[in-house]
Amino acid sequence: MTDTDESLPHPEPVAYRSMMPPAVIELTDLHKTLGDRPVLDGVSLQVFRGETLCIIGGSGAGKSVTLKHIVGLLRPDRGRVRVDGVEVTTAGPTLLGTVRKKIGFLFQGAALLNSLTVFENVALPLREHEELAEAEVRSRVMERLELVHLADAAGKLPGDLSGGMKKRAGLARAIVRDPGIILYDEPTAGLDPVIASTINDLILEMQRRLKVTSVLVTHDMSSCFRVSSRIAMLLRGRIHKVGRPDELKSSDDPAIRQFVHGESEGPLTRESNRVE
Repeated sequence: MTDTDESLPHPEPVAYRSMMPPAVIELTDLHKTLGDRPVLDGVSLQVFRGETLCIIGGSGAGKSVTLKHIVGLLRPDRGRVRVDGVEVTTAGPTLLGTVRKKIGFLFQGAALLNSLTVFENVALPLREHEELAEAEVRSRVMERLELVHLADAAGKLPGDLSGGMKKRAGLARAIVRDPGIILYDEPTAGLDPVIASTINDLILEMQRRLKVTSVLVTHDMSSCFRVSSRIAMLLRGRIHKVGRPDELKSSDDPAIRQFVHGESEGPLTRESNRVE
């Protein structure tokens, strides 16, 4: 196994580490069993401020479970999660709420409320967690909808939206409280290549304009290679490899090569006891 520091190219570990921006997310020796199946078996990973880290791995490798630990939706059986210096693992409701304010979460299915308009869905976090005048709510919501090119759909219901529009509405809601961190759960899943490309462009635009730290989990390697600064591969409940996109593309590691190139034979095919 290789950890984050070993996977990055550097002539001398201490010198290289001093060049990196601070880690805004730190996962240390995370273990999690769901039901009777171990999902995470010692995950350790750092996400540095301002980067876009993509987590890959087979179905059931624990990618979404890892995201849920970052935002505090799950607590590990063992190990630590720190977000912006706060120990999420042991945080009480008030402190956890403060951490979550810093995090925007784009769920795989967008998780829009069907009875609310796009505007109302995006405004919901502000109305539930902020004390703002309605004029300020409207201004911030419309600004975010403009950012994801969805202002014209503000009055529509989710049932009137395409899959790509729902993802964009979900992204607008994820960023409406100005988070410093955005977590994306399969942002291009179920989308055709053209719409998926639009979502990738938006992820890059969020990075460029908002200077956020982003973590994506995905099966979509074209998306991963396009938007990520680094890629981490989950295998057998642990981080198998972390590196730049070009390093994983050229890797001769059998598991990485099989996943990246979509080969039918290899160690991933033989993995049969995985849970997402």
